[in-house]
Amino acid sequence: MGKKSRVKTQKSGSGASAVVSPKEMMNLISELLQKCSSAAPPAGKEWEEYIQIRGLVEKIRKKQKGMSIVFDGSREDYFPDLMSWAQENGASCDSFTVADFGPEGYGLRATRDIKAEELFLWIPRKMQMTVESAQNSVLGPLYGQDRILQAMGNVTLALHLLCERANPASSWLPYIHSLPQEYDTPLYYQQEDVQLLLGTQAVQDVLSQYKNTARQYAYFYKLVQITTGYNLEDDRCECVALQDYKENEQIYIFYGTRSNAEFVIHNGFFFQDNAHDRVKIKLGVSKSERLYAMKAEVLARAGIPASCIFALHCSEPPISAQLLAFLRVFCMTEEELKDYLLGDRVINKIFTLGNSEFPVSWDNEIKLWTFLETRAALLLKTYKTTSEEDQSMLEKPDLSLHSRLAIQLRLAEKQILEKASASGRAKRLHFQKKQEEGALLPRYEESDIALLENTDSDAKLPIILRKLEEVEEGQEIPMEEHSPFLNGEKALYGMSMEANGEKVSEGMIAAVAPDKAINTTERQKGVCFVLETFCSTALK
Repeated sequence: MGKKSRVKTQKSGSGASAVVSPKEMMNLISELLQKCSSAAPPAGKEWEEYIQIRGLVEKIRKKQKGMSIVFDGSREDYFPDLMSWAQENGASCDSFTVADFGPEGYGLRATRDIKAEELFLWIPRKMQMTVESAQNSVLGPLYGQDRILQAMGNVTLALHLLCERANPASSWLPYIHSLPQEYDTPLYYQQEDVQLLLGTQAVQDVLSQYKNTARQYAYFYKLVQITTGYNLEDDRCECVALQDYKENEQIYIFYGTRSNAEFVIHNGFFFQDNAHDRVKIKLGVSKSERLYAMKAEVLARAGIPASCIFALHCSEPPISAQLLAFLRVFCMTEEELKDYLLGDRVINKIFTLGNSEFPVSWDNEIKLWTFLETRAALLLKTYKTTSEEDQSMLEKPDLSLHSRLAIQLRLAEKQILEKASASGRAKRLHFQKKQEEGALLPRYEESDIALLENTDSDAKLPIILRKLEEVEEGQEIPMEEHSPFLNGEKALYGMSMEANGEKVSEGMIAAVAPDKAINTTERQKGVCFVLETFCSTALK
């Protein structure tokens, strides 16, 4: 089947395999593990920690230079073997071929017309690298005794892939040969490229991902040196077209409603027309605030934590029903809070908090939209460049791919914040006019109480019954009583806006929390690396 695989050990600059002192290497690994396992650095010191961790990683990489197993030829040379191997093992290969799509990298090109909902791709289970196949491989004994490995399916699959890559008789070699040597996620960025992300809402996720990956590597290195969409009926993975494709068109995979920060961090590309793009923002009611107990109780009745991660969206409106409800409660006066805690029909009123049709009061609406306008403007001031400067940088023809991704992500965050600030201003002016005109507040009827948002048909549910559109939005977070830090710097809360006679700034913080491990849930379910090979960006 195709040409014979040729494997060689990469040579060092001297022409011989690198010789590394086991003791020296173990000392570096131990130092890295200790550094990555230490408590989170003080706010504003995350970049310094990243530099220290990266320095240790680079030392280890230098010591290990020349020890990698590399394959002769380029990836393209092995694509025919990949397709032949897939066909021989029962995968479907007659509707597409692997092709180069220029800036988008390698992907699938349809070789015939494909109709929406047509099954055009399937991968038998025997071709898939899964946690189950890892347990039945040379990795099995280690997997059986290490609980961390058992709990992290993504790491299990990564080690499984490495073991099979080093095995010249592996049945997965045709697949492994076709994989890229490096990727375009921030883990592979040069330090100066990562530095371009400083001040963005995504940078904390990037730094956390690097730290977590380094910690996992150090842990399993020491452990090894100590130790020696599934169709059950047909036993295969299947892929159904979500739209029609014409012959020679590229076939895309749907990653879900990911933000561009998630695309860059986990997939190594930026999606220009991402209708689901958003910026995470961390908000909370300070426990030192006089009305904290009342606000926390109202929020609890609505199913919202007093400290929470929300999102500002690229679309209009920029805030979800949940964030609208949170901001309304946050800006309530003591009398308004009592109105939602005591008296007749208080339970019914809770259900209107996220409904844009039923304001608490004109004054409350003015306060919350003023806060959003000011908040977004303050976040914009934390960036070291303007949107115009980013646009100019993107026009440079010699800009590296990684620098371009970092600047595109940075610019996208700013554009979302600019839209949010503008939306907040427009809403503020609208409600100020309502107040000046003496307009009457809309009153809900009994039939309206279950409607959270009566503009979207799929969102007409109370907050406590509705699943959030974004996985991370609404996640409860630990909140220190005094956390006036924003992106590693002191927040600029010089605003005069007050709520309940107290400065709004006392109750608010904003930062980015690290995401969960990459694709952990999918990997634990056994989603295979093989299927990703047939998807455009995985081949990039």
